Amino acid sequence: MKNDSIVVCGAGGFIGGHLVAALRHKAARNIRAIDRKPFDKWYQRFDGVENLTLDLRERAACKEALKGGAQSLYNLASDMGGIGFIENNKALCMLSVLINTHLLLAASEAGVEKFFFASSACVYPVEKQTSPDVVPLKESDAYPATPEDGYGWAKLFSERMCRHFAEDFGLTTIVARYHNVYGPNGAYAGGREKAPAAICRKVISAQLEGRDEIEIWGDGQQTRSFMYIDDCIKGTRTMMDRVVAGPLNLGSSELVTIDRLVDLVEEIAGVKLKRRYNLKAPKGVNGRNSDNTKIREVLQWEPSISLRDGLEKTYRWIYDEMVSVVHA
Repeated sequence: MKNDSIVVCGAGGFIGGHLVAALRHKAARNIRAIDRKPFDKWYQRFDGVENLTLDLRERAACKEALKGGAQSLYNLASDMGGIGFIENNKALCMLSVLINTHLLLAASEAGVEKFFFASSACVYPVEKQTSPDVVPLKESDAYPATPEDGYGWAKLFSERMCRHFAEDFGLTTIVARYHNVYGPNGAYAGGREKAPAAICRKVISAQLEGRDEIEIWGDGQQTRSFMYIDDCIKGTRTMMDRVVAGPLNLGSSELVTIDRLVDLVEEIAGVKLKRRYNLKAPKGVNGRNSDNTKIREVLQWEPSISLRDGLEKTYRWIYDEMVSVVHA
């Protein structure tokens, strides 16, 4: 590979697929896309890209991923999903530290110029997220550290590894803390989907099956902000282009309750459904929002696509996918 090569790890996943699409759209050459999943399980896969199936938990696979060197590497690879998955698969989530550690070693050895790590808002202390009326989380709130068990610890540990590789080995590392990314071409069933996709699926399923009720995890009053995928990709690429080390929040500051999220999906669908609240289901923290003061200062930009607009596109895509399965 030439020195202008771009390596995207986790390219078969939701965000990774959109990132590869954006890089191709900008006429980037020599893109290497890597994921552990077989090709038929990738959400998006493109011609003109070197697509590889590698298990990046293995150090040898990471060396293979960077064979010949690369200018930049995006590490989006992680074993993760929605709240039900991360609460019930803590060990699997923690094993993702192997991916980032081995990629950092391989990148340092291969002379990679820029290394991007996709962290998460799950690094923030649970005790700062006990109320739905949450104070937006700023970057410095991550310490003293009491992150989400399992997944949050894996992300925070990997942030530290990036920092120390930069300090000790001179590898340029860039870290963004993603806040609840959603959009088309991602999981909407099976347990790895996030709340917006899950709610869209439930509403569509009720429509297609003639039901008038859906189940909501929790009491509906827990709050979140949700970032549409286009904002995520723009922020990610801007951080890489400008070499913004971070960690930097990358998320919307539009806070809504889960009940309001359901309201919006119902408006898009043109229906009104009864809600059955499952108080025993995983629901995560009571409130989480992104403080975007720092990203505005550093990038003179912040995610701005409204939840209503993003949900419209997400709902339409999921609806078409589900109808196509029904009619298959």
